[in-house]
Amino acid sequence: MQTFRIIQPTPALSPFIRYYWILQDKSDGKVTQRTLPTGCMSLVFHRGNRLKVTTRNELQPYSFICGQESGYTDVTSTGDIEMIVVVFQPYAAKLFFRMPTSLLRDKNVAVADIENVALYDLSRKIEDSENHDICIKLIEEYLCKCLIYEPPYYLPRLMEVVHHINNSTQTNIGTLADIACLSEKQFSRIFSENIGTTPKDFMRIVRLQRTLSIMQHNQGIGFAQLSYECGYTDQSHMIKEFRRFSGYSPKEYLAHFAPFSDYFTF
Repeated sequence: MQTFRIIQPTPALSPFIRYYWILQDKSDGKVTQRTLPTGCMSLVFHRGNRLKVTTRNELQPYSFICGQESGYTDVTSTGDIEMIVVVFQPYAAKLFFRMPTSLLRDKNVAVADIENVALYDLSRKIEDSENHDICIKLIEEYLCKCLIYEPPYYLPRLMEVVHHINNSTQTNIGTLADIACLSEKQFSRIFSENIGTTPKDFMRIVRLQRTLSIMQHNQGIGFAQLSYECGYTDQSHMIKEFRRFSGYSPKEYLAHFAPFSDYFTF
């Protein structure tokens, strides 16, 4: 039996936290799932069996920061899964971890391996808590304490940049740098340190998520029209990009999975 919950953050945290999700799965046997880059970093707590990242042949830590992903990941569960996950807004993770998030790219970094005593204490409390409501309360208390520090001056600029990317099928680094009122070189550095990947790669991930969203809500759309609506130069460009991030062409992907966009759905 599997249960899945989405929980919205308190209003004070909603500019920085997209949502929390909780997964419980008591299924028997092994289940393998392919995950695609979402454009958001997350903080993960395992209260049951850990997932195995088969593409890297490693077990996920019990509690860890998941950096931006540059490609697909295959994970395998063996039942008795209980996960609590904090999903950050694309621009917000650095605000809570106080480190350049580009260092976390394509990594699952164990909380025990970073110098953050408060976060480590939180992970221990999550392990010992009686129920999920208490866990979410503890997580929000920790996140709110992180906000006592003054947000960096460029945070509102990055928020505007991400908003523009979300609402534009065609843009470029020059335009984004102008929105942030920064030089292109300075913008690219600040963007990578805070969002965890380069502006170009982030735009490609958002375009992938837009592609999944349109496929999700318009199942009869042709691939030529899909490539046009998502801002690819042509259909072959879309197929190449889709295969890079998912391991499949769009047609192959539809034969294996129901399309779903984490980024544009929640």
